[in-house]
Amino acid sequence: MKPIIAIPMGDPAGIGPEIVAKALAREETFQCARCVVVGDKKVMEQAIRIVDLPMAIHVVKEPGEGRFEEHVINLMDLDNVDMGRLKLGEISSMCGQAAYEYIAESISLANEGKVAAVSTTPINKESLRAAGVPFIGHTEIFGALTDTPDPLTMFEVRNMRVFFLTRHVSLRKACDMITKERVMDYVKRCTQALRQLGVEDGTMAIAGLNPHSGEHGLFGDEEMDAIYPAVEALQAEGYKVVGPVGADSVFHLALQGKFNSVLSLYHDQGHIATKTLDFERTIAVTAGMPILRTSVDHGTAMDIAGTGIASDVSMVEAIRLAAKYSPAFLRKDGD
Repeated sequence: MKPIIAIPMGDPAGIGPEIVAKALAREETFQCARCVVVGDKKVMEQAIRIVDLPMAIHVVKEPGEGRFEEHVINLMDLDNVDMGRLKLGEISSMCGQAAYEYIAESISLANEGKVAAVSTTPINKESLRAAGVPFIGHTEIFGALTDTPDPLTMFEVRNMRVFFLTRHVSLRKACDMITKERVMDYVKRCTQALRQLGVEDGTMAIAGLNPHSGEHGLFGDEEMDAIYPAVEALQAEGYKVVGPVGADSVFHLALQGKFNSVLSLYHDQGHIATKTLDFERTIAVTAGMPILRTSVDHGTAMDIAGTGIASDVSMVEAIRLAAKYSPAFLRKDGD
């Protein structure tokens, strides 16, 4: 049976409702998953009119009550948006609070086992802040509401998987964070995350930081001081990992299937590789949690909200990945 996927509607003033309506109208989405949107009925009705698709809304109180038929959007209606105050494309505390509530309810459904996974839509950090929500984004919300101290981010595009040793820090600070201990910790956690997703075979590659991975100290010593010693220690413990592999080739080799994943050392190293390959199909998977979450990796696009032109390719792909991994996903019980 197709898995049930919860989809929080996203910021009501952004493109989230529109891309959800478009994605759920597609045959490929219907064939891979049973979707339940957590949002506001009035906003979704407006989105359906904007994208001009023959979709009907079926309101449910529980995911299992859905009418999983073509051209039907099953919706848990939180009824938390005042349409008289809603202005598409504008930041507001109302929308920030509403978006947070959709996410929190979706996480609750997953925690209770009522849905197999959550596929998230864009939210706006400024709207969250205006609402006084004490989290900067999705990852932090999921971490807090699943009791996961440091969730892992994995990108997947065309079966290439990329993890990140560091993310939202300056490049200078990222270099300082590349230590033997951190590399070992992340390889172990990423390996466990892959196992959660049902990926048991293959070898992880660690990208090099410096040109030609430093040429044994000629162009920097991070590889010599941190990566080589970490890989040697990990291999001695039985982990299937190699590196450093030059960043100019490691992603190409992973795309060819030589590696089951790549550990990118800093934010843009992995983002550039994946998004240049296929921007719209680069999907974020938040790993290492007791529940499965996939997400589009683009923003609320306030400048085009309400026009109906936003692409739903990423939303379709996020739902597809949730459906792909949820049958094999192994729950972590508080470890």
